Amino acid sequence: HLNLALTRAKYEQLVADLIQRTLPPMEMALKDAGLKPSDIDEVILVGGATRTPKVQELVRKFFNGKEPHKGVNPDEVVAIGAAIQGGVLAGEVKDVLLLDVTPLSLGIETLGGVMTRLIERNTTIPTRKAEIFSTASDSQTTVEIHVLQGERQMALDNKTIGRFQLTGIPPAPRGVPQIEVSFDIDANGIMNVSARDKATGKEQKIRIEATGGLTEQEIKKMVVDAEAHAEEDRKRREEIEVRNRGEQLAYETEKNLKELDEKIDSESKARLESALETLKKAVERSDTNEIRSASEVLSKVWNEVSGKLYAEASKSGPHEGGGPGGGPGGDPAGTGSKPGGGKKEGGDGAVDADYEVVS
Repeated sequence: HLNLALTRAKYEQLVADLIQRTLPPMEMALKDAGLKPSDIDEVILVGGATRTPKVQELVRKFFNGKEPHKGVNPDEVVAIGAAIQGGVLAGEVKDVLLLDVTPLSLGIETLGGVMTRLIERNTTIPTRKAEIFSTASDSQTTVEIHVLQGERQMALDNKTIGRFQLTGIPPAPRGVPQIEVSFDIDANGIMNVSARDKATGKEQKIRIEATGGLTEQEIKKMVVDAEAHAEEDRKRREEIEVRNRGEQLAYETEKNLKELDEKIDSESKARLESALETLKKAVERSDTNEIRSASEVLSKVWNEVSGKLYAEASKSGPHEGGGPGGGPGGDPAGTGSKPGGGKKEGGDGAVDADYEVVS
């Protein structure tokens, strides 16, 4: 036996860093639930270590002075909870509902190396989510679906859990094909990802069985990492989306210039071509501020030209199509919602999940 005198002050000094580590989980739980400390009605402490006065003091301070509930035995409730969960898993307890959730967000890589989320972290399962994407270049007949798990904004900073291709898409201008990508997670956590060309009905699928293969420590690390780089990631994503919008605006303007070539007077055409060239150069330099400014100028010039075309069309009779209504001034689809076109490798390129491609 070891008998050792330990003062409360010394004990609190020794465990100070451990006590502080309880703060991030509390903050994360509230953030995930969309709540503030003041929204909480009751705080229940669980686990023998919560008898420590310093722990109770920290919790009380975090919840704005709310006194923790002391009507439960902190040791017993841990054992009771584990026993109930064991009974549920064994099928012996049927009046308690336990809901599993996705530990991290799930999505795909889209234009510019961005991760576009389809299923958010902490979504209860089973669940299903589908979104429509398109091609990133003209006459693109194949799209690669790069499936990701994580909380970062860029694909390369997240974990690759699967990858497959949908081929045989009929050649068409960029943004025209409609590719429906769906994520379907069953009660066992097995995820089926499919991509279907809505025009032809062609479909490709992948089954991923290890979406929950990360340890709790790895999940926490990924969440904390995302928090630490949140501002940096936001700026990177914004830059990419501004560039994508600039590229799409330039593309739409060039297309409309070709279609309306005979209807646009030489002065208007020269103004449009000048503004278009300025935008294309800004996109090449990837200067976010220049792209924004050039996009505004081009949109303004186009609005003026399209207004003039509309007025002329109104004088000459009913509008026969190909006019200003199809102009590039709106919010284009190319803001990152394109699974094809120059994919970058994510993370270290390793695919740790077990999966199979189903024709």
